[in-house]
Amino acid sequence: MPYPKALIFDMDGTLVDNMEYHKQSWIELFKFHQLDLDYTTFDNQYHKGSLVEIMARLFPHIEDNKELFSIGSYKEELYRELYRPHVKAIDGLHPFLNLQKEKKIPMGIATMGDQHNIDFIFKALKLETYFHSTTGGHQVTNGKPHPEIFLTAAQKLGVAPEDCLVFEDTRSGVTAARAAGMQVIGLTTMFDQKTLLELGCVQAVDDFNEIDII
Repeated sequence: MPYPKALIFDMDGTLVDNMEYHKQSWIELFKFHQLDLDYTTFDNQYHKGSLVEIMARLFPHIEDNKELFSIGSYKEELYRELYRPHVKAIDGLHPFLNLQKEKKIPMGIATMGDQHNIDFIFKALKLETYFHSTTGGHQVTNGKPHPEIFLTAAQKLGVAPEDCLVFEDTRSGVTAARAAGMQVIGLTTMFDQKTLLELGCVQAVDDFNEIDII
């Protein structure tokens, strides 16, 4: 593939292997609100799109988006408290980012996490100097697998979607990036390499040390 003009990174499961802590916080939310829901059912039937979209499925009787976002924000607070003592970058992340920074490649974030979660990870891993822009789930109407967040990230970077390379770990994320016309490298925090390649990734890696096409 030609060298990309910009790189766009998902955050959860891509910069950090934190999905188990998100899972724990969802389970705590179900208990807090006395929802009779196991995580597998939630993941299969409810867990896609923006935080508000997910909350609207969990609480269909609530129509106010601000109230839905408030409930979701409590879940994200739980996640940050659970993960705070364990924050660690995916192996090879900082050397890889340093290399791209030296090449002056614009880099952006496209995560369904909100600004608090972005700030939390950026502060813990000292990422502020690497990224030209961030786009969170609170800034889009349609969450992944809709391509809006990746198209928005590309626009912020001033690069055409087809000239962007995305780093992702989830089915909805890969689908969204591909729908935006972007190529994707998959991280195996959620799926094995075979599955990521079948989803359309040009390469699937366990960490950033293994990336060899750029």
